[in-house]
Amino acid sequence: MQDYYNYIKSLHLIFVITWFAGLFYIPRLFIYHIEASQKGSPEKEILTEQLKLMTKRLWYIITWPSAILATIFAIWLLVLMPVWLQQPWMHIKLGFVLLLVLYHLKNHQIFRQLQRDEVRYTSNFMRLWNEGATLILFAVVFLVILKNTFNWIFGVVGIIVLGVLLMLGIKLYKSIRRKNPNA
Repeated sequence: MQDYYNYIKSLHLIFVITWFAGLFYIPRLFIYHIEASQKGSPEKEILTEQLKLMTKRLWYIITWPSAILATIFAIWLLVLMPVWLQQPWMHIKLGFVLLLVLYHLKNHQIFRQLQRDEVRYTSNFMRLWNEGATLILFAVVFLVILKNTFNWIFGVVGIIVLGVLLMLGIKLYKSIRRKNPNA
């Protein structure tokens, strides 16, 4: 089995990347769907039907299969390398993976609501929500690459600074958009 380790690791990384691609794009489609629901007829109906189809395809053809395959290959890697489960960095990584799964499941809930034309969130909330996957990605990548050499104080401060910068970027975009609605 050890001979297959790099193949399994490669497949795990490929499906993590495609999973994140779906998680980055789905909230953007939610934003468009929410904004389309505020338009008048017939634009509202045309846009929402198209966005429902796009989100359904993204969610069920790319995001869910990628999440499942990334998880299968991750478990396979842990079976091949059980010593990783004794490493403190792996415990923290698995905590972030749990957050990612919860984020994914919440996106699924929002997806199902929008498929039923139930708009429960604002587009501004979705813009903030969209950054959840980004924060988790940064945390996991730095954790996996730096492992035990990772300075936790700098890591926590870095994630907080990144979060603040993302929020400032969203506020800046919002003010630009208010001045120029076509931006």
